[in-house]
Amino acid sequence: MRKGITQEQVNAAADALVAVGDKPTVEKIRQALGTGSPNTVTRMLDTWRGTLAQRLQEVIRLPDVPPEVGQAFAEIWRLAVKYAEALARMALTEDQNALFAAQTDLTQERKLWEIALSEAQSNVADAAAKLAQADLQLRERQALIEQLEAQRSDLLQQRDRLQQQCDQQSMELESLRAERAKAQEHLRIAEDRAHQQVDQARQELKASQQRLEREQRDHSKRVAELTAQHDLLRDAVRTAEHAAAHQAGRVAALEATLGQWQHSALPAKHKAKKSASTTAKTKPGKHPRKTATRKKDTKP
Repeated sequence: MRKGITQEQVNAAADALVAVGDKPTVEKIRQALGTGSPNTVTRMLDTWRGTLAQRLQEVIRLPDVPPEVGQAFAEIWRLAVKYAEALARMALTEDQNALFAAQTDLTQERKLWEIALSEAQSNVADAAAKLAQADLQLRERQALIEQLEAQRSDLLQQRDRLQQQCDQQSMELESLRAERAKAQEHLRIAEDRAHQQVDQARQELKASQQRLEREQRDHSKRVAELTAQHDLLRDAVRTAEHAAAHQAGRVAALEATLGQWQHSALPAKHKAKKSASTTAKTKPGKHPRKTATRKKDTKP
C-alpha cells in the first residue's frame, strides 16, 4: 500500500536536486520520491523554499561571507523563487484543466445515462399500453365467446324441441299407419271412402315429412355455421393469448434492463461526488480560476 510523503523527504529530494545543479520542480520531486500527489508536493515544495530563504539569510549574515556574495545569493534565490512560482502556477493550471476535462466527461456521461433511462421508461410505458390494449381485446373476445356459447345453448334447446316434435310426428305417423291398416280391413265395405281417407293421410304425411326435412336441413346448416364461428373465435383467442404472453415477456425484459441501468448509474454518480469532495479537501486554498471553473460547471 502506497504511503504519504513527508516534509523531510521533500526537503531532502529538493536539496539533492539543487546540489547537482538541477532545479527542483513538482515532477522531479515526484520522480525522485516515486509517489506523492501534485498538490501535496507543491505545498511541501513551497515550505521548502521558505526554509531555504531563511537558511540563505543565515549564510549571508555569516562573517566569512562577503556582502557581494550574499547579495548574489539573494538575487539567485529571488530568481529561483520566481521561476518556481511560475512552474507551480503552470502545474496548477494543468491540474485544473485536467479536473475540468474530467468533470466535463462525467457531465456528458450522466446526460447519456439520463437519455438512455428516459428511452427505457418510454419503452416500458409503450409496452404497458400495448399489454393493456391486448388485455382489453382478450376480455372482449371472451365476452363474445360467452355470448356465442349462450346462443349455441339456445340452438341446442331448439334442436331438442324439434327432435321432440319429430318424435311426436313419428308417433302420429305410426298411428296413421294403424288407422290405414284398419281402413284396409273395411276396404270392401267402403272402398271409395277409404281411398279418400288414405289419399288425404298420404298428403298430410308428405307435407309433414317435407316440413320436417326442411327444418332438419335448416337446423344442420345453422349448427354448421355456429360451429365454424366457434372455431374461428377459438383461434382468435389463442392468437390474442400468444400476443399477450409475448408482450409480458418484453415488459419483464425491459424492467430488468432498466434495473441494470439504474444500478450502473448510481455508482457513477457516487464516484463523481466522492472525487470532487476529495479534490476539495486536498487543495490548501481556493484559486480564483478554479472557483470560476466550478461555477461554470454548476450551470444546468
